Amino acid sequence: MTSQRADAAARRALILDAADAVFGQHGVTAPLDLVVDRAQVGRATLYRNFPDRTALVEALLQRAVTRIARQVQALGERDDALFEVLEGMAARIVQSPALSDYWRAVDPDDASIKAARQTIRDLLKAPMQRAIDAGLCRADLQVTDISLISGMLGAALRGKSREERAKLAARALQLLRGGLQGPINAEG
Repeated sequence: MTSQRADAAARRALILDAADAVFGQHGVTAPLDLVVDRAQVGRATLYRNFPDRTALVEALLQRAVTRIARQVQALGERDDALFEVLEGMAARIVQSPALSDYWRAVDPDDASIKAARQTIRDLLKAPMQRAIDAGLCRADLQVTDISLISGMLGAALRGKSREERAKLAARALQLLRGGLQGPINAEG
């Protein structure tokens, strides 16, 4: 039974990897047959794991949130953890532009998007506070600013190639880092 579960989990991960690659190349509206072909699974296997496109995209979004959670956990109590996570977010935008675009374009009141955004805010609350306490971030930074920061990083989606997106993401991070640090000892 454990072997069957492991096989099923491996197939599911394979499908998600294929969907990420296909959507990155062709957009989230790409024919699901391209995902089936890339994953080298049958259509029934795809639909057994993901009954429709929405379920597939939601699984990709959840996987992105899980990756952020793992990164936050791996960084531990580092004062600069917030900046490392933001760099990871920028890298995912470069690697998965269609998913990032979907994340930004979907109705913000959608239950799965709302839950994912709240989870990310909860995950980044402690790293943000550590960065503030260490003087690495401006004191007025709030956890709700994460959506705004993510949107700024999303400007990298304007790049037509992976290289252009990487350059735009690097520049956005450079500008964001300066803005997050804010004025030192400035009077309001």
